[in-house]
Parts: sequence; C-alpha cells; structure tokens
Amino acid sequence: MESTTQADTSVLRVLFYHNTWANLKLLDFCEALSDEQLDTAAIGGFGSIRKTLMHIVSGETSYVYRVNGRRTDNPPPWGVFPGFAALKRIARWTGDELLQLALSARANTIVEESDPDLKLMVRYPLASLMLQAINHATEHRTQVSTIITQLGLEPPDMSGWQYMVDSGEFQETPIP
Repeated sequence: MESTTQADTSVLRVLFYHNTWANLKLLDFCEALSDEQLDTAAIGGFGSIRKTLMHIVSGETSYVYRVNGRRTDNPPPWGVFPGFAALKRIARWTGDELLQLALSARANTIVEESDPDLKLMVRYPLASLMLQAINHATEHRTQVSTIITQLGLEPPDMSGWQYMVDSGEFQETPIP
C-alpha cells in the first residue's frame, strides 16, 4: 500500500505520456507523406509540415536543455531535416526527460538562464515551463493537422480519447 503522504503523480505522467504518444503518432503519419506534402504550409501556422515537426521536437529539446543542460546523443543540425527516425528518437528522449522534469517540479523550483550576449538573466518557474511544453506541442500538432486536412487527408486522431483506447485504458463493458 502506498503512503498517503506521497504525492500522486499519475496525472502528470498521463499528460506527458500523451504528449509523447501524440508527437510520435503524428511523426508516424507524416513519414508516409510525399516531399511535396511535407513542404506544404497553411496561413496562420508555423510553416510547412516538415518545419513544424522539426520545431516541435527542437522546442522540446530546448526545454530540457534550459533546465538541466542535457542534450540528446547525436543531436542533428536543426537547419536541415534530420529524417523521421532521428525525430522519433529525439521525441522519445525528450518525452522521458520532460516527464522527469515535471515530476521534479515544485512550486518553488525556479529555472535561471543567462544570456551573456544580451546581458540578461531570466527566471521562471519550472512548472510554467512544463505548461509551455505541453501547450506548445499541442498547438503545433493542431497546425500540422490543419495542413493535412487541407491536403484532403484525415489526420491521425491524437485526442485523449484515442490515447485511452490505444493504451488500453478505455474499457467498455456491456450492461446486461
């Protein structure tokens, strides 16, 4: 039996597991698109599908680096599309890292960054950075889904409901 004084981290775990699952689901879907489709953009979005996918993954990498200075092994040069295998590998790594950061965050956990070029120090709560990580990925996955729809395709279902189905959490029982 778990101690009642230990914090329940199940909600945080599900939020970050879903984020990683949705990123990977979108990457899997987009891997089958043509180069022309990957280079399609929509007004109001970040850029092309390819650029937006790179932005999602590089953003999550930057969040990890900002907090603990860690980078994935063999980071790709972000100016060139590294391929789907590399994006998926990094998305899994950042998913694990972001979850650990979220689990370690407390109300008084502050991230400090300095920029010697700008002669500037910034401080913000780690919990708020974790909010940014989830929101950022969700926003850009939605933009990619919009482009996919404009291409006449059905984007993958990355909803919480589909996550529950895919993970086996959604249970249906007939009522007699």
